[in-house]
Amino acid sequence: MTASQRAAHLAQLNVATLHHPLDDPRTAPFVELLDPVNASADGAPGFVWRLVEEGEADATGMRPLGENVIVTMSVWETPSALWEFTYRSGHLEAMRRRREWFERHVEAHLVLWWVPAGHLPTVGEALERLADLREYGPSPRAFTFASTYTADEAAEHLQAVPGTP
Repeated sequence: MTASQRAAHLAQLNVATLHHPLDDPRTAPFVELLDPVNASADGAPGFVWRLVEEGEADATGMRPLGENVIVTMSVWETPSALWEFTYRSGHLEAMRRRREWFERHVEAHLVLWWVPAGHLPTVGEALERLADLREYGPSPRAFTFASTYTADEAAEHLQAVPGTP
């Protein structure tokens, strides 16, 4: 492991467009999964942080992209820690049922990027990364599980492109 990999964590943002409001009975099965899935994330190996609205247990009340779009954002020690949680935990049940509750996105709805260890990204920062991914495709600045970059590659990219946050 290189020095920059030890000093970096992986941030992720996921956006989902609801078919129905969260208080609609058709969305109730999703809402019932929120607490157990969030508790699973909080206790998962490699978990660092997740976005939570002040005074709430999750961030479902935050709607930076419109009233019917919810966001999740978290930080993980490694890509493998995030992958394990996403695809090998109780989270997978929600993933399998996502079409019941959410619209299919035509453009990117998940973005990954490296942050310095200890940095907690803002929603604005995350939305900028998602916009970069949507406009330019995967890069060391904004990528997906299918097109990952290492923390070293991200650091090299930042050095090569002055003024790039």
